[in-house]
Amino acid sequence: MKVLHVITGLGVGGAEQQLRLLLRHLPVECEVVTLTNPGPVAEGLRADGVPVTHLEMKGNRDLAALPRLARLVRRGGYDLVHTHLYRACVYGRIAARTAGVRAVVATEHSLGERYIEGRPLTRSTRELYLRTERLGSATVAVSATVADRLRGWGIPARRIHVVPNGIEVDTYRYDPLRRAATRARLGLPEGAFVVGGVGRLVPGKRFDLLVRAVAGLPGVRLLLAGDGPERASLAALAGQLGVADRVRFLGECAAGDGTRGAERGPERGVERGEERGVAGGAARDAGAPADPTALTDPTALTVPAALTVPAVLAALDVFVSASEEESFGLAVVEALAAGLPVLHAACPAVDDLPAALTPGAVRVESRADALEAELRRQLDAGQRRLAPPPLVGHYDIVRSAAGLLGVYTRAVARAPARDRAFPSLNAIP
Repeated sequence: MKVLHVITGLGVGGAEQQLRLLLRHLPVECEVVTLTNPGPVAEGLRADGVPVTHLEMKGNRDLAALPRLARLVRRGGYDLVHTHLYRACVYGRIAARTAGVRAVVATEHSLGERYIEGRPLTRSTRELYLRTERLGSATVAVSATVADRLRGWGIPARRIHVVPNGIEVDTYRYDPLRRAATRARLGLPEGAFVVGGVGRLVPGKRFDLLVRAVAGLPGVRLLLAGDGPERASLAALAGQLGVADRVRFLGECAAGDGTRGAERGPERGVERGEERGVAGGAARDAGAPADPTALTDPTALTVPAALTVPAVLAALDVFVSASEEESFGLAVVEALAAGLPVLHAACPAVDDLPAALTPGAVRVESRADALEAELRRQLDAGQRRLAPPPLVGHYDIVRSAAGLLGVYTRAVARAPARDRAFPSLNAIP
């Protein structure tokens, strides 16, 4: 089977990193087209041996990109086209049908009740999505919560398949030596109780609530791994609350699984707004010396040298996700794989499963006082590591890849022979 993946961009981001991770485990021939921004994830894919083509799309309304994409699909002789992210889903479905490929799968990575990929969800956005969805064979939802939202839009249940995001579990396994090295590198006091969050620093992630909660807990430290437009305002808030010396902004971090890129949810220009936070990269783990001023100057906002997400998680005592709305919640799964107690607000990865599979995860309201109260209970319980819960195995990337392969197999088997559905565009050589 030969598959073409079409994605809006390949800057560092959650969907982009998940695509690269999946391609490592899919036993099919894959190529990738990025409509825009062939960033670090494109470099990583090429390093993995995956061909990547940049379509050089100029913006959301660059209709000239459509025939270029259709030509590429037609010439590639693909059995299936798989689209990722809103703009790629719209253009990719049309291009695939134009090129005569009838097996078309789309993954909905980031659909909330009010937002899609961090942008306000409007009536016109939904209508365009639905019109092009009919051109596809199947729509993959990354969680049961997203599947419910798609059904609520009117997409037939038979066309929706849940294939959750996945992680390479061993990457996040707790290592006490990694913990000691990371804490030493960050200059954390011995025995300090450390709370942390991973994600893009955008309003929807509600890291402001975490800063406020930690401000009410004397001596507790906060590490935030990620970058984004809210970093300066969060640093200012920490200063106003008198906790600038206890809040550390680590900047972009590497995934630690060999995927390139620095952050889940980057600047995506016209494609996307706020999204998920820190992700991949072939950056260093703990152990490399940091800039000495970053360890001694409480006003320093970042640690200059790149850390890995597994190293950051190893250094923590509690992980917190205060997001009001999520499509999956991959950072929570990673933290649970690292054996951390986890406090979360919205997290379909946890909420969609029976409670017996998710010990160690505590749901809290997305309010500063609620977070502070639960963090105080965690502080009283002391520093500890938990066994990774059964949920972690449920979200193993190998399992996700197998589920996706099943969707592919059914889509190709049910697809009619290659046709010429749009005669007006078939003149494109």
